[in-house]
Amino acid sequence: MAVDPRGEDLSRFLSEAPGGPVVMVNLLRFAPDGEAAYHEYSRRAATFLRQYGGRVLYAGQGSTALVAEAGQDWDAVLIVWYPSRDAFSRMVADPGYLEITPLRTRALSAAVLQATVPWPGFADS
Repeated sequence: MAVDPRGEDLSRFLSEAPGGPVVMVNLLRFAPDGEAAYHEYSRRAATFLRQYGGRVLYAGQGSTALVAEAGQDWDAVLIVWYPSRDAFSRMVADPGYLEITPLRTRALSAAVLQATVPWPGFADS
């Protein structure tokens, strides 16, 4: 399973941009001994997240999966807000950020990185 976005994924992500902010849901499965490496990646990535206007809305350890097939549980969930898809794209292309991405890649055995947009009619919280 892929753990890093590919060029064609980023191109599609940008082409589908409805404008406005985007919330990225990260479902993470750690490689053996990968949790510490992911925390180090997160600590270092925080600088870039702030620089590009993003912020972590939630970070948590996986717990009981109530509705899931075997293998659909996750070790951790991270929900991150970005002011735009372009801001996310510029962050992941930043040369300094690219230097730390190997930490993330080594830390994970599986991941889902899902862009979300607000449903019309729901108030921002």
